Amino acid sequence: MAKIGIYGGSFNPVHFGHVGLAKWVIEHTDLDELWLLVSPNNPLKPVESLAPEQERLAAVREAVKDIPHVTASDFEFALPRPSYTANTLRELQKRYPEHSFTLVIGEDNIAIFDRWKEYEYILSHFRIFVYPRRGSNGERLAIIGDRKNVVFLADAPYFDISSTQIRAKV
Repeated sequence: MAKIGIYGGSFNPVHFGHVGLAKWVIEHTDLDELWLLVSPNNPLKPVESLAPEQERLAAVREAVKDIPHVTASDFEFALPRPSYTANTLRELQKRYPEHSFTLVIGEDNIAIFDRWKEYEYILSHFRIFVYPRRGSNGERLAIIGDRKNVVFLADAPYFDISSTQIRAKV
């Protein structure tokens, strides 16, 4: 059974932090592959601020083309919108029963994880890798607790950049 990491996001735009983290995760964890799922419509972000999905997908494909075992994916493009992670993970399991899936998220998402649709389902059924983000205070919500399937990637590098910062400068 192949271990596949799911690193979802708007990638609006993709940047060296996304690429550096993808490379680090594939080199320093037990994942066989890492799929960067470009989200067409994150329910926690305003859709009007997004570049067209095909442009974001093409940029992610270009950014990771030389990283072995890392691919860009439009998997969510054919799913109902907005893109809820629980629904995506269910559909991935259904279409790829030969794989096990690990969700890769930033530490900033831990603070709002209880706002995610069906976060309990995600916590109960999937391993989660959490990478550090600047500005996060290491806070781990009570809903996460000491679950063995939630792995904090404490040795992962910080990338002091965000898509929000890039858009603000443009």
